[in-house]
Amino acid sequence: MHLATYFQQKADTLLIDGDLNRSALDWSNRGSLPFKVADEKHGVQLASLYEHIIIDTGVIPNNDELKTVAQGCDLLVVPTTPDAVALAATLRMVEALKEFQVNYRILLTLIPPSPNKAGVEVRKACINAGLPMFKSGIRRLAVFQRAALEGVPVNAVKDPYAQIAWRCYFETGKEILA
Repeated sequence: MHLATYFQQKADTLLIDGDLNRSALDWSNRGSLPFKVADEKHGVQLASLYEHIIIDTGVIPNNDELKTVAQGCDLLVVPTTPDAVALAATLRMVEALKEFQVNYRILLTLIPPSPNKAGVEVRKACINAGLPMFKSGIRRLAVFQRAALEGVPVNAVKDPYAQIAWRCYFETGKEILA
């Protein structure tokens, strides 16, 4: 959602909601987003009209879905939270990605505030394991939930933490373009 917001500021962007729960379409129906959101069927029809296409997949896509997405993307962003269960699933996905020879990078999300060191420890472990990581990460902030409820990107929420939250995605977007 927020990466699509960032890329829309650069050029027309389409977010394809490939998640079975249709959270991106639900989000867009609750409010106003600065980019187009479509399901997979309509996304295929619309793709040629957009400079940037972001695909939101299910939490753990099967190997066929992963292969299809991987073959058609410039960069696969693999979000993970800094906990053991999520990290184990991420490592399984990384093993599958090796077979497809895709350009990917891991994005830590829901990073807890200090003094909790889970984000720092997981980042260090991933880097030590040779996994490609974003330098930026997404902090765990309640304003993200408020944005979802309002159906807007976090940078449109009237909240003192909104710009802090937006900065997380802004930095990630800059890394992608670099």
